Amino acid sequence: MGQGLWRVARNQQLQQDYSDQCYLGRERERGRRMGPLLADPLHQRRTPQCQVPGADLSHLLRVRKTKEEQGFIDLEMLPPELSITILSYLNATDLCLASCVWQDLGNDEYLWQGLCKSTWGHCSIYNRRLPPGFSYRKLYMQLDEGSLTFNANPQEGICYFMSKGILVDHPKEIAKFIFYTRTLNWKMLRLYLDERRDVLDELVTLHNFSNQFLPNALREFFRHIHAPEERGEYLETLITKFSHRFCACNPSLVREVGLTPDAVYVLCYSLILLSIDLTSPHVKNKMSKREFIRNTRRAAQNISEDFVGHLYDNIYLIGHVAA
Repeated sequence: MGQGLWRVARNQQLQQDYSDQCYLGRERERGRRMGPLLADPLHQRRTPQCQVPGADLSHLLRVRKTKEEQGFIDLEMLPPELSITILSYLNATDLCLASCVWQDLGNDEYLWQGLCKSTWGHCSIYNRRLPPGFSYRKLYMQLDEGSLTFNANPQEGICYFMSKGILVDHPKEIAKFIFYTRTLNWKMLRLYLDERRDVLDELVTLHNFSNQFLPNALREFFRHIHAPEERGEYLETLITKFSHRFCACNPSLVREVGLTPDAVYVLCYSLILLSIDLTSPHVKNKMSKREFIRNTRRAAQNISEDFVGHLYDNIYLIGHVAA
């Protein structure tokens, strides 16, 4: 029925069986030690009855109709809260299979709402008043269909979302949808952003680079907006927008280190070239730290030698900024 459901249910059963065995073992040992005392009527009156909490639940877990059903728990016999918690570990495919057995539990709106928002973090429809009879399961199917359409043709995918009322035709809403979604093909996304520069502008402003070291901020930026494979006008646009956003998020760094958008632009290209030099197996003679500092300070003279040296150390220890 799904590996997630089987694993959760089986672990609960093993824990319960282990607890029962330990409890019975302790009782038998206690009976051997206290056999003579229990024969005393006064001691029997002084000994309180042992109350085992959750006896009904443990009984339900141990009930089996036939030997073939051993290890399989009927979720409808459990409290609804526990059943929903178990099913929340399933993905959409396994949840559809579970609904074939437990129709009411498998079609629970709470479960499908969680699947929608965990995969597509932002949709315009989330912030609107939902009409009567709205189904999150149906919305999940539409979001999945729209994502597949986007990965084949970005323009058609966005049009599909708008036609279903999932997205509003506004650059900021589209940018938020892209920022909080991980199912979109990065190559198709790059083509779409290259055509929709208004959406790209909104997408850049969603990044917060406050108190981040420059190479780490550049890595985060390229995780959301993948860098093109070749240098060109689109890469220059990305680095320009990143440079301005980084300086806007770090005004104190601008004052203390003397960073400007132009200086960050130069440093970003230096970091990309250094990343290629240090990580490429085709480059035999790797650039040294002294060479990197000398070459970088020729283009950005107002940047301190120590700061440029820390940039080199970050790439050397962590790796490529656009991997």
